Amino acid sequence: MAGYIGIQTQIRRNNTRSVLLLIGFPLLILASVYAFLYLTIPQDEYNVSINELFASTIPGVLIAVAIWFVIAFFFHSRMIQGAAGSKPLERKENMRVYNLVENLCISKGMKMPKVNIIEDPAFNAFASGINEKTYTVTLTRGIIEALTDEELEGVIAHELMHIRNKDVRLLIISIIFVGIFSFVAQILFRNMLFGGARRRGKNDGRAVLIAMAIAFVAYLLSMLFRFAISRKREYMADSGAAEMTRNPLALASALRKIAGNYQVKGVKSDDVAELFIENRPDKSSGILSAISGLFATHPPIEKRIEILENF
Repeated sequence: MAGYIGIQTQIRRNNTRSVLLLIGFPLLILASVYAFLYLTIPQDEYNVSINELFASTIPGVLIAVAIWFVIAFFFHSRMIQGAAGSKPLERKENMRVYNLVENLCISKGMKMPKVNIIEDPAFNAFASGINEKTYTVTLTRGIIEALTDEELEGVIAHELMHIRNKDVRLLIISIIFVGIFSFVAQILFRNMLFGGARRRGKNDGRAVLIAMAIAFVAYLLSMLFRFAISRKREYMADSGAAEMTRNPLALASALRKIAGNYQVKGVKSDDVAELFIENRPDKSSGILSAISGLFATHPPIEKRIEILENF
């Protein structure tokens, strides 16, 4: 496949990007705070400059961001499991799946991840986790029952490549930080919707509008960060899976089946839905989902199939 740069290079790039995200997102948050202070606080009413006011807020902002990140970091597996409606797949319940996962892991010297299942007839799968203790491959009941062994092996190999490439860690870090802007934007939107700011006065209403605009712009910028790191990862995982199984046509066949029935009902988070092997945001589910659709994290599945068939 053209453009495949190799596993070690991709791992290094993803590790570097993870560090840059850990630095870049807090800086974007601080920039948003500075913009809010600059646009809402009349400088002639205080004996200190905007820069001094901003400097005094930095410790509190960074502590709040750190608390958010630590909570999400340690509890992301439970959050993802709850949002996806998944549960552990018992080995005795489906030895076929465990055999496929184990054989692929042995072939690459990987530690066996956890295996979860979503009781849904749709055809989909995703990988998640930040380290070896939390790495998980999740499959729907539909994809397990509908695919042949070769096709299912290709899908599992694709998800294992996301783990091996450190894609899952990179994406979850971005999800954690994007969630801050999404949360703030939704809180402010609901505040305006129910008239809370208007009841408090004209100046408060203006401040909320400015905060909404800043949060909206920051959210778009954070989505651009995610967009920049996400689309290529699917091509990379497809390439790695083709090499791992030496059967690119099986994965192409699996993707063709997935394209016709990929929507998993009951997933409670758009961020979790973006982890799936195929996901096209439902633009009718809200303004933020519609915006997310403009910055799709998955390349067209038809293009992925075409590349695999010419691998």
